Amino acid sequence: MENPQDIFSSNGGCLSDIVIEKYLVESKESVSHVQLACSMQDCAFPLDGTELCIWNTKDPSRQLLILRGHHQPITAMAFGNKVNPLLICSASLDYVIMWNLDECREKVLQGLVPRGTVMGSLLGKVLCLQLSPDDHVVAVCAGNKIFMLDIEVWDHCTGSLIYSSSVLSAYPLLSLFIDAESRQLVTGCADGQLWIFSLMDGHHYRRVARVDLRKKTETFSTRRVKSGLCSQPEESQLPSTSALGKGEQVEVTFPVLRLAPCDLSLIPNSACGCLSSENTRCVWIGSSVGLFVFNLANLEVEAALYYKDFQSLSILLARSCALRNCTVDQKVLCLLASLFGGKIAVLEINPAALVMAQQCPSMGQSLSVPASSCVLPTSPLYLGIAKEKSTKAASEQRCAARNVMKDQRLVFHNKVRSSGYASAPHVTMFSPKTNIKSEGKGSSRSRSSCAREAYPVECAVPTKPGPQVAAAPTCTRVCCIQYSGDGQWLACGLANHLSLVFDASLTGTPAVFSGHDGAVNAMCWSQDRRWLFSAARDGTLRVWSARGAELALLLGKDMFSKPIQSAQFYYIDAFILLSSGPEFQLLKYHIDTCKDEIKRYKQKSKSKLICRLSTTGAVDMTSLSAVNDFYSHIVLAAGRNRTVEVFDLNAGCSAAVKAEAHSRPVHQICQNKGSSFTTQQPQAYNLFLTTAIGDGMKLWDLRTLRCERHFEGHPTRGYPCGIAFSPYGRFAACGAEDRHAYVYEMGSSTFSHRLAGHTDTVTGVAFNPSVPQQFSSYHHVKKDMFAFPCAMTESFLRPPQHCRTVSQLATATLDGKVQLFLAE
Repeated sequence: MENPQDIFSSNGGCLSDIVIEKYLVESKESVSHVQLACSMQDCAFPLDGTELCIWNTKDPSRQLLILRGHHQPITAMAFGNKVNPLLICSASLDYVIMWNLDECREKVLQGLVPRGTVMGSLLGKVLCLQLSPDDHVVAVCAGNKIFMLDIEVWDHCTGSLIYSSSVLSAYPLLSLFIDAESRQLVTGCADGQLWIFSLMDGHHYRRVARVDLRKKTETFSTRRVKSGLCSQPEESQLPSTSALGKGEQVEVTFPVLRLAPCDLSLIPNSACGCLSSENTRCVWIGSSVGLFVFNLANLEVEAALYYKDFQSLSILLARSCALRNCTVDQKVLCLLASLFGGKIAVLEINPAALVMAQQCPSMGQSLSVPASSCVLPTSPLYLGIAKEKSTKAASEQRCAARNVMKDQRLVFHNKVRSSGYASAPHVTMFSPKTNIKSEGKGSSRSRSSCAREAYPVECAVPTKPGPQVAAAPTCTRVCCIQYSGDGQWLACGLANHLSLVFDASLTGTPAVFSGHDGAVNAMCWSQDRRWLFSAARDGTLRVWSARGAELALLLGKDMFSKPIQSAQFYYIDAFILLSSGPEFQLLKYHIDTCKDEIKRYKQKSKSKLICRLSTTGAVDMTSLSAVNDFYSHIVLAAGRNRTVEVFDLNAGCSAAVKAEAHSRPVHQICQNKGSSFTTQQPQAYNLFLTTAIGDGMKLWDLRTLRCERHFEGHPTRGYPCGIAFSPYGRFAACGAEDRHAYVYEMGSSTFSHRLAGHTDTVTGVAFNPSVPQQFSSYHHVKKDMFAFPCAMTESFLRPPQHCRTVSQLATATLDGKVQLFLAE
């Protein structure tokens, strides 16, 4: 046999900063289906079938340790978790042996043959080994009884089965990983599928997400190309296509061979400065074609290393893999076994260089939803500010004119009234009390009889079913719902061309707004709650008086090339913002409700187009969002090409584009707008949600335009379901096709509550922005609204009585039902 020191070839002089092939060895027998092992300083692999080879990565000059004891080829091995003593367990068809490496090295120095401890014999073909955290127990997987069919979690203390899943895939499960911080279990299949389960108490081992590794890597590559970062590392050294045959393309699968922890927080901030502190906990995925850094929070690939992209590597297709982080120099050791032949390679990877080379370039300008600068004179928004200033200046001039003292003629009197110093003091008949503090009890009828309270930070999630009403006599789809800013009224847009306004408790008769000839797909309240507008599929937009249900402004079909997709008030009611086709329009409006008795049909309200901006590529917009409760220059738009684009109206142009935001076009953007009852950190307003059919819901940060978290626990395979932020920004709600509404907490990828009681697909959700809410009773109420008045009823104008503090969530379904959920 060859000298163990001579079987290695060193390639430590490779010029690459990302990956270095430290050593290469070739075994006489193939090790493609063997479980390899790595520790902090050692790598273990079978040599010539029956010999266990231990190589020390810190001291390559140190003599290799060859352990002999198996008579059959070694099939699996695993290092212990403790450093002192360092244990390794090896298994074959005949024995399962535990080795103490410190004792073995001492015996080799003494000229003795090292021996291990036989833990078991004739257990069958062992495919996987794992030692417990205290190295007292060895888990042995022999045959195909467990991991080929089920995932099983055992309680080691009692020896009982806790949970057993159904068959996940027709392909075998090749790897398992448990993330202690997020308490999630990740398993990888031979077909490249990742299955993620929650191990948190009360979640009952529910599935968090299912990920297709091939699709994720394709999305990652597409984003890099569209962002301009298309150069691959060592691009000049790419292998030629002739190596695989001219004109041939080999379809390579992505089996998940090994899963290992990857902590990007240990990498310097200069390498991954765009990653938030919550998104640095990742997973290394070892596959047959490369290594991938996968983020468990946003379910995205952060970096990809393909073996074929580095000509200096000897193994281009792997069949077995082992990974280990080195905390000293922040490097990663990777042990690979070739798919064909007996090559075994040891790679040293620099995660910082890998992430830095493949992260998309940061945005040139810092974007923020709250306005951080004054409006420029060239901005489209300057017109609204100038108009407001001119109006104030004119009113101030009129007031000043009234206060100017005019010249009067002089009048002389013969008798002058005494100043009263010598007379008796007058008796005070009335003295106003000016030191009384206001208790919020106004006499106006528009004020609520309940005092305003700040929205509590630790408010309970509304999960208790409350009142339910049918919005129409027949099963009519509810297209959209929105609360007014004070939380007193709930507006609903229906597919039968009507718009309804309920009080917050869904009691009384709703107000009806009619006039559209198509489904009402957007409704919005003004910030001062005086106006309510509705946009429909008929291509018209109508602004209504919120008090009289009267039409105040009509924007007809001739103004828009295509039907209005999204519309809202903007810049504290200074503008109307709407999307039509590939562009959005910014309209300045003036509402005059005074009417001439002779020409009552003539509309005095008017609007003016300020600017229009188109998406990159001139694709149709699918959603539009902006903040109206405070000054903001940012407008978010989604296109049919699966992009999310950010517009800065202070500059009057597009500021950033996020390609491949979802696997399908985004149908709704929801910003964390808060409410007038809450106070959040300024950075929190930069968060926004997007959702697409079949791709769940994603949480984004505008400052980096990165996905921070991906929520996939709710089924939305064929119908666009709505989403909503809670007033304090801690929770997000969404509808689903399984007749449930789901509530997610921002710090978790799985849902916290699943709200039942619906009779059809939940199409829309909305959190009430205010506390308290008005409810005279809390029993479950069902009502069918078959008769609608033509104007506001007295019960609608009068605020409800008997206030109680309850957080509230409203849901709408495909069959026209509106359901309330209250906090317990």
